[in-house]
Amino acid sequence: MTPDARPAKGPLTLSPELREATRRIAQTEHLLVALDFDGTISPIVDRADDARPLPRSAAALAGLAALPRTTTALLSGRALASLRAVASPPVDTLLIGSHGAEAWLGPGSAELTLDENQRLLLAEVRGVLEEIVEQAPGTLLEDKPAGVVLHTRLAEDDVAEDAVAAARSVLQDRKGVFLKNGKRVLETSVVNASKGEGLTFLRQITGATAVLFAGDDVTDEDALARLESGDVGVKVGLDFTQAEFRVEAPAHVAELLEALLQERSLVVAEEEPGTP
Repeated sequence: MTPDARPAKGPLTLSPELREATRRIAQTEHLLVALDFDGTISPIVDRADDARPLPRSAAALAGLAALPRTTTALLSGRALASLRAVASPPVDTLLIGSHGAEAWLGPGSAELTLDENQRLLLAEVRGVLEEIVEQAPGTLLEDKPAGVVLHTRLAEDDVAEDAVAAARSVLQDRKGVFLKNGKRVLETSVVNASKGEGLTFLRQITGATAVLFAGDDVTDEDALARLESGDVGVKVGLDFTQAEFRVEAPAHVAELLEALLQERSLVVAEEEPGTP
């Protein structure tokens, strides 16, 4: 069992300021709770397919999704198919995958499609990365609908650095190819998208009057940069961030979601008597 997955034995370490922000945002007319997945509601694991949300986070997210005037969303770098498989999200939870390139907004949502030029370019990118992986033990590739990810988590540090540097040297000036750094990954895509654009899109389509967003990775900073006055941004981990608040690990995100569920439930009960 990883440290982040251990059951809590009592209150953890949400700051008084973050608890107050949770109480404040719970009062908003329409709340959007948007969360990164890996490293936020799920601990980071060596094998991407092994990731699962912490039970407390999953339960709190389901509770929030069931409340009136409350929308939940997962905003991930994963492809949508991978996100569904590991997250098992509540049925009404909206999904943004591939760093904003894919979106699921309910039954009938259109799938991402590439034009012929994008498909050819994506094949070229994969060929470049395949050659690098062959020379870099511990690295591997992950295919996405609009890109290929170079994973280096299992490689030695010097091997990982050399592999990423080699990929960047070939691809960074290739027209139509977009690169993003993550934690021990290099994301390549033939669609220019970001979690920031994904969050703005979610705000618009839901009509949210306030947003709580939490994420741990470099790419989550794009979403944190799109937050507005009255929103709540939470960084998970100790890396640099522009978020107003910070928690240390996914276990603390579980506590945050439970606190938000409690506060939001009280607000809804007062304003809509008879709501469970």
